Amino acid sequence: MELYKIMVVGLLLLVVSCSPQEENYQTANPLENAKWISQDAKLPESDSLFYQNHPAPIFRKSFDVSTEVSSATLFITAAGYYKVSIDGKAIEDNVLDPAWTDFSERIYYAEYDVIDKVVKGKNNIGIILGNGFYNPLPMKMWGNLNLRNALPTGMPAVIAKLVIKDANGEITEIVTDESWKYISGPILKNSVYIGEVYDANLEVNGWQNPDFDDANWKNSVVVAGPGGELQKSIMPPVKVTDKFTPTQISSPQADVYLVDMGTNFTGTYNIKLNGHKGDTVTFRFGERIYEDGNLNPMTTVAGQIKKKGRGGSGAPDIAWQTDSYIFSKDGEIEYSPIFTFHTYRYMEISGLSYEPKIQDIEGLAFNTDVQNENHFASSSDLLNSIQKATVRTFVSNLVTVQSDCPAREKFGYGGDLNATNESFMYNFDMHAFYKKTIYDWVDAINLQDSGFVDTAPFVGLGYCGISWESAFLVTQYYLYLYYGDTDLVKELYELDKQWMEKVARIYPDGVVREGLSDHESLKPVPVELTGTAHYLQCAKIMKTFAQLMNETVLENEYGELAELLKDSLKTRFWDHPIKEEINRQTLFSTLIYHDVIPEESMSAAKDSLMSALQNGPSGHLYTGIFGTKYMLETLSKTGFIEDVFKMVNSTQYPGWGFMIDRGATTIWETWKESDNTYSNCHPMFGTVTEWFYRWLGGIQPIDGFPGFKKFTLSPYVPENLDWVKCNYHTPYGEIVSNWKKEGNNTLIFETNIPTASSAIFHLPEANIEQVEISKKNDGSKYLLEADAIQAGQTELEAGEYVITVSLK
Repeated sequence: MELYKIMVVGLLLLVVSCSPQEENYQTANPLENAKWISQDAKLPESDSLFYQNHPAPIFRKSFDVSTEVSSATLFITAAGYYKVSIDGKAIEDNVLDPAWTDFSERIYYAEYDVIDKVVKGKNNIGIILGNGFYNPLPMKMWGNLNLRNALPTGMPAVIAKLVIKDANGEITEIVTDESWKYISGPILKNSVYIGEVYDANLEVNGWQNPDFDDANWKNSVVVAGPGGELQKSIMPPVKVTDKFTPTQISSPQADVYLVDMGTNFTGTYNIKLNGHKGDTVTFRFGERIYEDGNLNPMTTVAGQIKKKGRGGSGAPDIAWQTDSYIFSKDGEIEYSPIFTFHTYRYMEISGLSYEPKIQDIEGLAFNTDVQNENHFASSSDLLNSIQKATVRTFVSNLVTVQSDCPAREKFGYGGDLNATNESFMYNFDMHAFYKKTIYDWVDAINLQDSGFVDTAPFVGLGYCGISWESAFLVTQYYLYLYYGDTDLVKELYELDKQWMEKVARIYPDGVVREGLSDHESLKPVPVELTGTAHYLQCAKIMKTFAQLMNETVLENEYGELAELLKDSLKTRFWDHPIKEEINRQTLFSTLIYHDVIPEESMSAAKDSLMSALQNGPSGHLYTGIFGTKYMLETLSKTGFIEDVFKMVNSTQYPGWGFMIDRGATTIWETWKESDNTYSNCHPMFGTVTEWFYRWLGGIQPIDGFPGFKKFTLSPYVPENLDWVKCNYHTPYGEIVSNWKKEGNNTLIFETNIPTASSAIFHLPEANIEQVEISKKNDGSKYLLEADAIQAGQTELEAGEYVITVSLK
């Protein structure tokens, strides 16, 4: 495993090392000659001491440039978080750099063109360091999980190099070393979970100016660093992507003010405050409020630490999200924390002598800046609200890892990734983000272990089983299917094979017996069903990968394994009546989704599937993390798509409309409403957005045609929906799938097939009388055979079309 990781790192460095700004620095490590530096301090010797004040250090380095600058490039990263500036001017508007990884395995550095920041004469580089996930608090989440026992940890450290070329072509390097000066700054405490404390009395005025006198500052200390290979960042940084103005400010009790942002989101805020020297203003955050109008912070409490002693020595009794600002003088200030992030709709402010003004507060939503040029909208306000809440939930859980909840845990769980990776891909360009995610799994997986890990980066959890760790392989496949990424498959193929060997050692008969199953299903689901189904999915994927690699023998072996696993699932869950209590929605949808049911039994399986839906509460889903995706897809494929639409476009419990009707602006972790335990911002039930794109928009990839080289375009027109507008960007270009009703008997479809692509146009309507197609590119018009469209036998070449369908 270690040898493999070295090989992978080497390949990656060859790919990412080239600098577009400076050809002389096309080396494997552009940070060569720079040193990791930190403050001269040791980590606390006991857990309780971690909760005391530990000011974030600020570093500075002044330098002179004697001639005009022709280029200037900064390479920088940190173990922890960093905020960098030149002469007090921020390099970029990034937040929470660098990305969270296993810092002992790989660390991503950023490369910035700073030609507009470096000037002839005196300059200064300033850096502030935060703890991030490299120096987390030793809180015992759920009373037992201490991140410090699993993550590589240490004092935050930074490494940087500024490369300056002058007009004569001469190069100067400014590198981090012991000549840099540092001092403790005003951020007394910073935690990604429980917030930041800022003491303005410790501010150092002018410290970022080149002429600042730092003679009394200490010299930085050169340290070994966290050990991971330095690699150029492969995905977008975290940025502020949206801003919210409060909708209301109330005062539920004396001298306490509650700010309603109107939307639940992940990020921080910017606020103007007036106070007196020594005043402390405290902020608390939550997704909900109590009936009396007071803040309810309980659904965002870190690790369910909600009573004294549960979180370990020194931990708060309740690990809620909190920030504090301490005034150093009378007057107005502006404050925004930089090394933490919260999930909240409501902000509670105490310690003010006046009611704050709406115009003085701004919510700052941030996430990894994935492109979101894909859109879905319809004539249903409810569907649009569900889509908006889902997108907000998704971006709220994209802070360098795809988390399951952005407040309580912030971990990159594989199960949520398995359930929602296609849903995320339909909404955003996830190519680079998911490549980084897969490398996180490369670093987390132990091929020699007898179990599976739950998260990447690995945080010490290992009870969820194959349905979580298999996200490593499943996500590779979807990067291949949606983006045509064959390079990643080739790069990781040997590791993929070794992983399949590990699974075979753990489950020699193919039956998965341990792990978490359909999480948050309202009825029991045995792991033998979902776990074995994920093993089956992996066997199919490896058959595809072996074919891609021209390994015929292995292709056949993986195909035989898939048939063996199918037979096992069929024997256990189809051939014999299930007597124990089981979620029959998850049961039948899983078997159909994974092609376990033989053709001769599909009629009975469809009846069973529909019966399971009808027997659900309100005729709705009661499935969990996997069953929900499976039910939406299999009901639609087997002819019950109108029933799916009616269920989705309903406000009855359980369902997405029920959440929206109860005021949700993000998707809940459970079908049941929770005001104390479960996150109100959780992506796993967001798979409904995939259904919007796949079935109402009708945009579906086809196995064997990666990157949408050829795809299915099969939009469904429900009885009570008037129009849909949907687009999706592929490697070949933009797919457009818009439709609307005109009168009672006419449907108008507007579509775009990208250059070098083609689409199988399919309409399931049985009462089609005539189909006229107009191609915008050349103005041609012609009729299509209704039978061919109904049978999915019509292929459209690249171009823009208007298709008019007349109904009988």
